[in-house]
Amino acid sequence: MQKRTLALEDITNLDFTTVIWFAAPIMFSFVLLEFLLGRKRYKNLYSGKDFFASLSIGLGNLVLNGLMKVGMFMVFLFFYNLTPLHIPHTWWSYVLCLVVLDFCRYWAHRIAHEQRFWWSTHVVHHSSEHYNLSVSFRLSWTQNLKIIFFLPVILMGFHPLVFFIVHQIEVLYQFWIHTELIRKLPKPIEFIFTTPSHHRVHHSVNERFIDKNYGSTFIFWDRIFGTFQPEDEKTRYGITKPVNSYNPIYLVFHEWLEVFKDLGKARSPKEVWNILFGSPVDKHKEDIAKMKNKTKKDLKTSILEPEYNQRMEKAS
Repeated sequence: MQKRTLALEDITNLDFTTVIWFAAPIMFSFVLLEFLLGRKRYKNLYSGKDFFASLSIGLGNLVLNGLMKVGMFMVFLFFYNLTPLHIPHTWWSYVLCLVVLDFCRYWAHRIAHEQRFWWSTHVVHHSSEHYNLSVSFRLSWTQNLKIIFFLPVILMGFHPLVFFIVHQIEVLYQFWIHTELIRKLPKPIEFIFTTPSHHRVHHSVNERFIDKNYGSTFIFWDRIFGTFQPEDEKTRYGITKPVNSYNPIYLVFHEWLEVFKDLGKARSPKEVWNILFGSPVDKHKEDIAKMKNKTKKDLKTSILEPEYNQRMEKAS
């Protein structure tokens, strides 16, 4: 069947992105259930301030996505009409799109951990030191910049409706894997799909767990590309350089502020490149080391200062 050129009206009439509004009540019900079932077993499962920070960030993300929806549709429409390729809109196109999109999401996710610019669009999702279903609400208000990673899916000729439906499935899949209550699942599931066990590793700041298990729906990408790590020790959550804030605006933009602050100090194109595309983990470890050295120096000065003053008094 010949490919038909689509207009913006065709896309808006097929809009499937509102499914999240229908899913929201179900998600909140499971959050409440998790809280009631897990509060005795996991004392650090929920924190009031942390939960409301996650909720505020999630609501802000929904509002922004609603405002930017037409712009996003126009981008996808442009590239869909541009490509000569065409994949028929049939049942198997959804299966194929799921695999292809998940592959793209793996690399988008991995790069978002390996380069500071892209980490700034993702860090808010990892900033909580708790691990529960509400953490899935922490999606950055600048995450739509990562649209560039998903354009190859449209350029392959998938119908935009197929893309939007599959993308929503991928996003909703992420919800249930943010929990402590589900431990290990049967081996075939653990081998193919991303599970809560895999994703707990991904959110951990344990040294050997950092930058592992990027898979969205499928974990076999990590097995193929060497980033898989099983959950074999107790996990600690958060980021290597803690934010120590519950302000949703600061949580979303704090890394952007740090990047622009460092760019202001750059003295060469090479420094600019390293700031934007260098490792966020290395930068955070460097910052923490500097803070510790400064603290030690200040402590040493405060201890020696009385002794120094006594010597000066004797000398005078």
